[in-house]
Amino acid sequence: MWADPSPRALAEVAEHVSESGFRAEFLGEVPGEIVDRISPDLWTLSWAQVGRPPGPDHLVHLLADQRNTVDWFPRQQAYLREHQPATLIVWGPHDGYMPEGAARAYLRDLPDAELHLLDGGHWLLETHLDEVVSLMRDFLGRVHPPAAGR
Repeated sequence: MWADPSPRALAEVAEHVSESGFRAEFLGEVPGEIVDRISPDLWTLSWAQVGRPPGPDHLVHLLADQRNTVDWFPRQQAYLREHQPATLIVWGPHDGYMPEGAARAYLRDLPDAELHLLDGGHWLLETHLDEVVSLMRDFLGRVHPPAAGR
C-alpha cells in the first residue's frame, strides 16, 4: 500500500477497519494461552471511539502514512546514538508490527539498554501489566533513585 496508496489500496485497508477487524488486531498475534487476558472491552471500546465517522477514514489514512514514520527512523537512531539515554525496553516478541528483531535493533544504538522479552504481542500492557509495571518501577528506582529523606 505504501508503494501504491491508490483508492483501491486504501479501500482494501478500510475493509479491516471494523469492530471485528479490531478484535482480530488485538487477538491475532497473541499466543493462545494468554488470549484470555485480553478483555473484549479493548476492541469494543476502541471501536466505539474510532467507529464513528470520520474516525474510520482517519485511521485508514494514518495507516497509509506510516511510511513517514519509517522515514523518520534514521533521525531517531542518531539521537539515541548521540545521547545514550537510560533505556528500558519491554517487548512482546509476538508483535506482528514490530517482532523481536525490532526490539533487539535498539541495542545497536543503545548497547547498555535493558531488554526484557515477555511472552506477549503488541498489546503487552493488556496481557502483562503487572510484569511491565514491576520492571518499570525497578528501572526507574535505579535510574532515578528517590532523594534521601523522602
